[in-house]
Amino acid sequence: MQISGKVLIKGEWLLGAGAGFNASNPTTLQKSSETFYNADSAQAQAAATAAAQAFDLYSQYSDLQKANFLRTIATQLEKIRPEIVLRATWETALGEMRINGELGRTIGQLNMFAQLLDKGDWKRPVIDLAQADRQPLPKPDIRLTQVPLGPVVVFAASNFPLAFSVAGGDTASALAAGCPVIVKTHSAHPGTSELVASAILAAIEQCDLPRGVFAMLHGGGRTVGATLVTAAQVKAVGFTGSISGGRALYDLAVGRREPIPFYGELGSTNPVFLLPQSLAQKAEQIAASFIGALTMGVGQFCTSPGILIAVKGNALERLLASLAEKTPTLAAATMLTTGICNSYQQACEQRAAMPSLKQIACGESADSEASQAQVQLFSVDASDYLKQAELEEEVFGPATLVVCCEDSAQLLAVANSLGGHLTAALFADEEDQNLAGQLLPILQQRIGRILFDGYGTGVELSSAMSHGGPYPSSTAGQSTSVGTRAIERFTRPLCYQNTPDALLPAELKNANPNSIMRLVNNRWTTTAIN
Repeated sequence: MQISGKVLIKGEWLLGAGAGFNASNPTTLQKSSETFYNADSAQAQAAATAAAQAFDLYSQYSDLQKANFLRTIATQLEKIRPEIVLRATWETALGEMRINGELGRTIGQLNMFAQLLDKGDWKRPVIDLAQADRQPLPKPDIRLTQVPLGPVVVFAASNFPLAFSVAGGDTASALAAGCPVIVKTHSAHPGTSELVASAILAAIEQCDLPRGVFAMLHGGGRTVGATLVTAAQVKAVGFTGSISGGRALYDLAVGRREPIPFYGELGSTNPVFLLPQSLAQKAEQIAASFIGALTMGVGQFCTSPGILIAVKGNALERLLASLAEKTPTLAAATMLTTGICNSYQQACEQRAAMPSLKQIACGESADSEASQAQVQLFSVDASDYLKQAELEEEVFGPATLVVCCEDSAQLLAVANSLGGHLTAALFADEEDQNLAGQLLPILQQRIGRILFDGYGTGVELSSAMSHGGPYPSSTAGQSTSVGTRAIERFTRPLCYQNTPDALLPAELKNANPNSIMRLVNNRWTTTAIN
């Protein structure tokens, strides 16, 4: 497929009215033959207007119609898998296996939400029937369902060019909810973004949907992004990126005349607690598994382990010795962009210059001309760590800080000092359960997902999954961006009182035409109401 460099608004590929730019291969720094053009504020506003017009129709589509649309997107993506993989590997330096897997995950997310819509009970309908003879006042007939919010803006991520990008989880869940989507692409992979957008457009045409139900725009956050977030037609935002960029957009979203929800994933260091007995039994095994998790995706996963926390002693010394032995053999690897690589190098240089930190080891030397990063491991005494809040901040890349505690009490103090994170891992044997029991109540106030004897770098597609957490890992810790509950971010409850049955939505009608599970007078049932 030929890549045009254009933006997609209301079903038409248009030349962006803003500045042009080229994609870049992070390994060779070769520029793309195509020039991509950013949208301007007027085009961003046009996309928002078209999305609002489409919402009037799309929000009334049945679950089965929306499910068919999601499955059609998945089919269209599969049709152009070779083209997507070829382009994405060129733009990101991520290997074919990783890109194929991520494309499979993207398709899986679309199908997962289609299956949720097939089931039909995701709106969790509740019906409390009237009681005309109740004293002193009759009880009205009250029925509760969920309705879509309106047009949603999605900011694509740099580190997941497919699964958290144009057709990623935010887009899939918003479309499933009945919300049109406007995607602001990431400049690191514009060609990949256009290919994916073309698959969505093909699905829109095949399903004969309103053309404004999806748009894709290139552009900077200060122009296109800010225009979209503040557009009156936009009712919610999904964002994955940096704390600084996300917080600026969040402030715009909540500072509007009509504040809107901003679901931002901003940063997480994902602490790993190595409890004493587990570390004593498996220090070398933990070191090996940790290296694997740290170097996955060149440390560019949102759930990469950025802090290891353990109590001093022979077991910790064994761990540090094993890390010091393994790390120098680790080859440097290419990061997603030159800018990301430069930021990583600067962060590591700052840590190396801090008197309280000791460098444990580093990987093979990096080629600065190829946007390469080497593994960097540091250690710090917990007493010094607790005095320097900046040490908790995420270093995006293959770097980790080992926090060395004097005893279990200090380990708990480190846990109490933490801000919000997506994940925390505990390595604990049966003898560690008392300490783990003390640690869990602390972590549940700070963490979105707690794992035992593993790392958070695998985020399963599951209805039970939570991917989010307290600030700054997320701006909305009560929600998740992965799993079927992600659909709830883009809906709101709507209550019908004493409404004629003919005017109720299908899930609230007496006959229950789709035979879905409903809570009727506080009892779950699929039975029709006579």
